[in-house]
Amino acid sequence: MHTAYKGILSAPLWGLIILSMIAPSVTVAGPQDRKHAVTQPSGSTASEPDDSVTNAYTFSRPSQSTPRPGPAWKTIGGTVTRIKGDTYTVEDYEGNQVHLHVSRETKHLRGQKKVGDRVRAEITRDGFANSIQ
Repeated sequence: MHTAYKGILSAPLWGLIILSMIAPSVTVAGPQDRKHAVTQPSGSTASEPDDSVTNAYTFSRPSQSTPRPGPAWKTIGGTVTRIKGDTYTVEDYEGNQVHLHVSRETKHLRGQKKVGDRVRAEITRDGFANSIQ
């Protein structure tokens, strides 16, 4: 009778051992694992309410000081909410704000843009707008 208990208990034990070996490990993602970091614009002051954007996507630029034209990565569509220098802030259709960098090399289709215009931009990985319409 004692050996019957050993056989009954060993089957679930081996099942747990095998399951623990083949099951993928689950971990909690930390802030460093986020695809798009939430950042404050540099040089913001308390007197400028437009600089308090906290949910804006910025794209990584590991080795470049300013974004440059390159292969298209993504198309962003939405409404221009702010233009500051060569940076357009566009609120996409999901409510996310994206910073787009424009220059003389950006193709401006259908004229220059202003706040409130609906736009569609083809951007590079570092946030440079190759074209904006």
